[in-house]
Amino acid sequence: MPTMPERIPSDDDNDALIGRLDADMVTLTFIDNAGITRVKTVPMRRLAQAARHGVGVSPCFETFSFDDLMTTGKYLGGPDGDLRLVPDLSMLTELACQPGWAWAPTNKYTQDGTPFAACQRGFATRQAEAARAAGLRFSMTFETEWSVGQDGTQDFTPAAHGPAYSLVRLGQVADYARELVAILDRQGILVDQFHPEYSPGQLELSVQPSDPVGAADDAVLVRHTIRQVSLQYGWRAALGPCLEPGGTGSGAHLHFSAQDDQGPIFATGDGPYGMRRTGEAFLAGVLRELPALVAVGAGNPASFLRLVPSRWAGVWQCWGRETRESALRFITGVQGTEEWAANAEVKCFDATGNPYLIVGSVIAAGLAGVAEELRLPAEITGDPVAFDAEQLMFSGVRRLPTTPAEAADRLSDSAVLAEAMGPELHDALLTVRRAEADRYRDTSPEELVALTRWRF
Repeated sequence: MPTMPERIPSDDDNDALIGRLDADMVTLTFIDNAGITRVKTVPMRRLAQAARHGVGVSPCFETFSFDDLMTTGKYLGGPDGDLRLVPDLSMLTELACQPGWAWAPTNKYTQDGTPFAACQRGFATRQAEAARAAGLRFSMTFETEWSVGQDGTQDFTPAAHGPAYSLVRLGQVADYARELVAILDRQGILVDQFHPEYSPGQLELSVQPSDPVGAADDAVLVRHTIRQVSLQYGWRAALGPCLEPGGTGSGAHLHFSAQDDQGPIFATGDGPYGMRRTGEAFLAGVLRELPALVAVGAGNPASFLRLVPSRWAGVWQCWGRETRESALRFITGVQGTEEWAANAEVKCFDATGNPYLIVGSVIAAGLAGVAEELRLPAEITGDPVAFDAEQLMFSGVRRLPTTPAEAADRLSDSAVLAEAMGPELHDALLTVRRAEADRYRDTSPEELVALTRWRF
């Protein structure tokens, strides 16, 4: 077969990258449209060839659901064809959490060496490039929430107890947290903050921001490291959106900021809280597309067990400064730090969403807002669940989709995301979300939790 495009490093470059690692095997990852991280692996001696010619993988994964059942879309699905996974060796990392192994994310190509139209990482790359063409440079990062449970059971028994956010609970995971942060540091990911969270056994960490594709890559590596370190302590890490029906679940909030040639777009302007016109228009574009973005970043049937009002899950299509019930939260930073600290957070996402699709879709939504010079509506304060009908009507606040089928319909309706993704990727994602919605339409919350608890 022909060699891949010239963006692939030369053999000499590959040898230099590979030679610095002490590993015998390499795991090559891609994330499907259901949010499952899939892998192919090669011995280290085969990595240079894999980077040059790719590793074969079936395109059937484009329409796999989270339960590993395959469906077929308009363009993709079924047993035919083959793709090539080409590792990005600029991200090649020795896995301190899995000795003897290294990791690299991959891009998908066709067998003739052209980029695969439905590659999720390729989509994120294209949107980041579109942002740069518009003069915007983004920094992004995902918060990671998870719960540690005892290993050896499919049920969930918390491995740490005590009040939410408490020193009591921290004391029980102190060695685990210290080792986790140190291992992430050795893998090139710097942790900004770690703390016990609200739910039983729940923890959270945030890491330093990166470019959009790098932020998605970091999310993959952070989650894998959490799972591996948890196993070393006799625990299992649950990153899914819900552990117990009726309980508070785990999210994967996206934070982002941007700059252009004049500086940060969320500060130094005369718009709301110092936003410049470009920053306001970008956020207005994201706000408009939030119903469709739910299908991208939280479209799994179990996600809607978490997306409940009054739990800070971000179930309302509105925005506000430090308003944790709104799906779009604006953060200015403390006085004097606004120029570097101001950022926005999308709260409705969770770990069932493909992070490459999330970053790409948020950028696409925001760029459409910039192109159309949109403006934000008035912000909200408080909890919209307490608003009466008149307040809801005049504020324009709407509840985000409450079922996977409704979220899929909003994604289908989104001309912005359909154009940005292209027909193959947009249809494949819709195919997966609709298949999951139909298959689990009558499934009880208890069954949904059992099916998804350890899948992500």
